[in-house]
Amino acid sequence: MGEEPLLQKLRIQEDIESAKHKLVNDDVDDGDGPVTFILLFTTFTALCGTFSYGTAAGFTSPAQSGMMAGLNLSLAEFSFFGSILTIGGLVGAAMSGKLADLLGRRGALWVSNSFCMTGWLMIAYSQAAWSLDIGRLFLGVAAGLSCYVVPVYIVEISPKQIRGAFTAVNALVMSSSVSITFLVGSATSWKTLALISTVPCVLEFVGLFFIPESPRWLSRNGRVKESVAALQRLRGNNTNITKEAAEIKIYMENLQEEFKEDCFFELFKPRYSRVISVGIGLLVLQQVGGLSGYTFYMSSIFHKSGFPNNIGVSITSAVQLVTSILGLIIVDKYGRRSLLTVATVMMCMGSLITGLSFLFQSYALLNNYTPISALIGVLVFFVSITVGIGGIPWVMVSEMTPINVKGSAGTLCNLTSWSCNWFVSYTFNFLFQWSTSGVFFIYSLISGLGILFVLKMVPETRGRSLEEIQADITR
Repeated sequence: MGEEPLLQKLRIQEDIESAKHKLVNDDVDDGDGPVTFILLFTTFTALCGTFSYGTAAGFTSPAQSGMMAGLNLSLAEFSFFGSILTIGGLVGAAMSGKLADLLGRRGALWVSNSFCMTGWLMIAYSQAAWSLDIGRLFLGVAAGLSCYVVPVYIVEISPKQIRGAFTAVNALVMSSSVSITFLVGSATSWKTLALISTVPCVLEFVGLFFIPESPRWLSRNGRVKESVAALQRLRGNNTNITKEAAEIKIYMENLQEEFKEDCFFELFKPRYSRVISVGIGLLVLQQVGGLSGYTFYMSSIFHKSGFPNNIGVSITSAVQLVTSILGLIIVDKYGRRSLLTVATVMMCMGSLITGLSFLFQSYALLNNYTPISALIGVLVFFVSITVGIGGIPWVMVSEMTPINVKGSAGTLCNLTSWSCNWFVSYTFNFLFQWSTSGVFFIYSLISGLGILFVLKMVPETRGRSLEEIQADITR
């Protein structure tokens, strides 16, 4: 207990390396078991929570006219209905880390699923504004929980060589669910859309009965036999998991021996400074770089530029789908840091192009080119989101954070993300009215600073076990 933190970390790494050397001549998979049915099914079940979040985010756009007319809602009442999702998200974010530590990743998904199912049913059968608002609040709580728990769970169950691809699916599901909701909502009533939105909740509810708990969470809580059994299920009965199980066991034993239980104030110790700085920095960059502004007010951007709104949204949705699949393919080939660097440059360029489009428009220059250049700027921005900025920050938070402080760190990062989400979505209209070009130049400047942050601070985690990453980054 009297050792310096650096020596403690070195000893953990030495124990892990020692376990590797002992098993190097055995017929043991290097933490890279096959992609089994149960691994795919478990990932699918978890991603149903992300899909539900996307449907909640995309619900208000196609439902607005029908809800306002059908329930005689004022613009103020509907605006409150839309914005209360963020308030619920903050509530869910505040309890996400601790809930995932107390109940397990699977247990936290149960809680999220319950809030989500209740929220959609309340909206679908609402006859008054108050029940709509409570239902939307519940959806926000579910979203605040799932946007932390889902990537953490997927990271902890995935083999290291395909971990990036599996977690990148989270961003693909998020973007596609928003697009699907917009398309379905354009062809159905808002009540029908709300009922259809319960489908992923039902699929997740059924799946949760059959999926295993995270082996790392089980090991952290002293349930070693259950941890090994869960890992064996995920990797397949014919896979030798000795090496991966040994790494997890040794790492958890050292954590329990050397470090205190998860405590919020532990995060402010020097050994965790880089973990917290990188995690919060990436999530602030993701949100304050303009993500919520572009996502929530895309129609306003296209309308102001003169580009047809429906066509712009459809093109953007199609490009997001294609580039999300591309990101899924390349994330484990080129690495997190490389993709983040490229994506942040594109994020900066996208906002710069959009800002210049509106600047020229304000001086009546190149008016014929403003709609198409604004579309190009929006597309470049969203490609940066789907290729890297949208999903990789949460992947890296999940990979870098030691499990003994993962609950507190997750809560802090999640609260930061949702707070920045609210700030950007709240301020966008004011800034857009102040200067149609200026708001995008601000986003471009923030993204430019983000490039320097990524190059200076962000480590590469591709192809390394979680135990290796965490022992190294907390030296």
